[in-house]
Amino acid sequence: MPDNPIPTRGGITRRDTLIAAGTAVAAAMLPFETFATEQTAKQGDFIMSYVKTADGTEIFYKDWGPRDAQAIVFHHGWPLSSDDWDSQMVFFLDKGFRVIAHDRRGHGRSTQTFTGNEMDTYAADVETLTDALDLKGAIHVGHSTGGGEVARYVARAKPGRVGKAVLIGAVPPIMVRTEANPGGLPIEVFDGFRAAFLANRAQFFRDVPSGPFYGYNRPGATPSPGVIENWWRQGMMGGAKAHYDCIKAFSETDFTEDLKTITVPVLVMHGDDDQIVPYADSGPLSAKLLKNGTLKTYAGFDHGMCTTHADVINADLLAFFRS
Repeated sequence: MPDNPIPTRGGITRRDTLIAAGTAVAAAMLPFETFATEQTAKQGDFIMSYVKTADGTEIFYKDWGPRDAQAIVFHHGWPLSSDDWDSQMVFFLDKGFRVIAHDRRGHGRSTQTFTGNEMDTYAADVETLTDALDLKGAIHVGHSTGGGEVARYVARAKPGRVGKAVLIGAVPPIMVRTEANPGGLPIEVFDGFRAAFLANRAQFFRDVPSGPFYGYNRPGATPSPGVIENWWRQGMMGGAKAHYDCIKAFSETDFTEDLKTITVPVLVMHGDDDQIVPYADSGPLSAKLLKNGTLKTYAGFDHGMCTTHADVINADLLAFFRS
């Protein structure tokens, strides 16, 4: 190539073009986090980024709203992601709160882990996130498996980190039937989950939301294709090994001592037509074990009531947050 640049249209030389192309290629090879950092700086109060845990797992999270506003941390259910809280995130952001939600390890956009897929590590990951954001007096809201994560984290949280908590259709105290929990579900139910998962995860992730999760199998129910597809989308984003391990985590972990340890105010919200986490062996028992717990029962509501009855749930959450 000659030393003198060859001009192109508009006075741009071939050398300029090559330099620009090379810069673009180099930029494309940079880690995603580089762009995430630049993007969060531009977006200001709207942050989507990652924190890295002690074992190198990267936890994806969203952090929207003023840094000095009351923080709400949302914990999603199995096998979903932080996207399952979109309705609540937007609603409470509009009410002036700072809203935060993360993808549990092995779920959504977080690292597809093959170890650490159990409640102790889930809680430790939350601690990493809350330490990184230096949250004080935060309100933690957990649905289903996320409720177990909240119970384990709040029971062990550093002083001053947590102000209140909410358990929605949550798995505590313990789902599986044991001698100490005769009203629990037989282990065969969860073995069935594992068998269906291994046989055809993609189909299983359609059958759950189109049937019992949102109560779409009830007479007179009107299934929402969008809700079903969104559930499937979130589930298929995650790692199969992490999802498989999590079945044991949400069904066999005993949160009794965690609930007894928690001293902050806790609102327990549960639908009495929950077909995933049966009402009688969960919500009422958790509320009794808590030192400062309040049970709110929703007649006829399903497991996915944060989606199917978002207007009711959001209003009750707001009242609790402001109380």
